[in-house]
Amino acid sequence: MHNPWLIDDLHILIRLLLSMLLGGLIGLERESSNRAAGLRTHILVCLGSSLIMMLSIYGFAEFANEMNIRMDPARLASAVITGIGFLGAGTILFTGKSITGLTTAASLWVVAALGLSVGAGFNFAAIATTLLILLTLVLFNKLEQRYIKGNKLHLVTIHATNAPGFLDDVSDLFKEEGFTIKKCIVNERNVNPYGELQPPQTTIELTMHVLIKRTFDPIYVSSKVRGLEGVTMISLE
Repeated sequence: MHNPWLIDDLHILIRLLLSMLLGGLIGLERESSNRAAGLRTHILVCLGSSLIMMLSIYGFAEFANEMNIRMDPARLASAVITGIGFLGAGTILFTGKSITGLTTAASLWVVAALGLSVGAGFNFAAIATTLLILLTLVLFNKLEQRYIKGNKLHLVTIHATNAPGFLDDVSDLFKEEGFTIKKCIVNERNVNPYGELQPPQTTIELTMHVLIKRTFDPIYVSSKVRGLEGVTMISLE
């Protein structure tokens, strides 16, 4: 009769290699998308989770038959799921205009679950889940970019001289292009030309959070704004 508390070295190696493969497939997709957590990070998370799961199940087999000893293979697994949240939080960035990295954080969390599944010998579920994860990350991303014509929040910064009606010109231009200004900050500054005996010039720094179509052309938008009177610099993120 098979002892559920024992595993041989060959099966340990197979599970570790499988966890590397499955975690690597997810990490490769994240790496190709130039995300903070890429190939190596996902491999290490999946590999470490698999090792911890096997340690939780088989690492204390010599105590399985001891009196007053309660074996709980899920205890270390629950700690992994909780602890991976700290690693995932490191990939989430708040840039002042939007939050990025949520998908990568979620992929790290699910890769940890893959490692736990492989470590427990739940191989079919781990492989099937990997295929579904890749389907979600690759195919659904393309469908979203192609068919979901939503708007995205961008940070627009404009430096200009204090020309009459400048703010109205910017507002009218954005309305014509179908952009929605969600937040606007205006800073006026007095600049003394270096090395010149001239009165200070009043300049404007205009910072806006703007909803823009996902398919917009940043060069086109920049050239349109640059054509306004008094504009000296524009930054679009």
